[in-house]
Amino acid sequence: MINTLRLYEELSDTFGEAPARALTRAIGSIYDDLKNTVTKEDFRELKQVVAELAQAQKRTEERVEELAQAQKRTEERVEELAQAQKRTEERVEELAQAQKRTEEAVYHLSRRLDDTNRQLGGLAMTVGYTLENSAYVYLPALLKADYGVSCEEPLYRDYLTDNKGADVEVNILGRAKKDAQDLLIVGASKAQLSKKDVQAFIKRITRIDTGGLRPFPVLVTHMISQRDVKNYAQSQGVAIYLSYQFQNPVH
Repeated sequence: MINTLRLYEELSDTFGEAPARALTRAIGSIYDDLKNTVTKEDFRELKQVVAELAQAQKRTEERVEELAQAQKRTEERVEELAQAQKRTEERVEELAQAQKRTEEAVYHLSRRLDDTNRQLGGLAMTVGYTLENSAYVYLPALLKADYGVSCEEPLYRDYLTDNKGADVEVNILGRAKKDAQDLLIVGASKAQLSKKDVQAFIKRITRIDTGGLRPFPVLVTHMISQRDVKNYAQSQGVAIYLSYQFQNPVH
């Protein structure tokens, strides 16, 4: 005789009340139909199968719960990544704005630097022209006293041509004479003079067309970058004068 109450209680723990009642009725019906033909061993096997099904159902539900928890953790992780992505995008936007501000600052600084360079360029030209203007006044007496060179005309700035026919600006120009020899004074001014400046000046002189006149090279400066620059220039055949000498040309 099958104990339907006990079977119902066992099934309800696993499947719940409604499914348990249905299963109990179905098993009871099967039992009534088969009790005259099914052996006790067969019935025990049937109960074992039902029990195994119940355990399989339980494991399935546990697995579903595990999957649900895993899904929940996945969704939480996706949300964390989404928040991290949002913070990254906000940081990128902040960096883009900072870059824009930096570029604007660099642009304005560049404009101010250009203005400063133009002002410095203008100042350098003013200093150069002032130095040359003083040279026009004082060099004739100095050259006469130091080298016996007599200026045949007032000194001036102008252009000559080089050996390629290109115009070359010359800061100090003027015809002169020494011991009956015709010369062309060819000079340049430099606020601060170095040996490299002397070398560049000499190289420039060699390319200038002096119209057949022997060039007499002269350099005028406010100061020299090394103490032996003046001796070096003179050793290369270049007359050199510092601006303070223009205050008292007689020596």
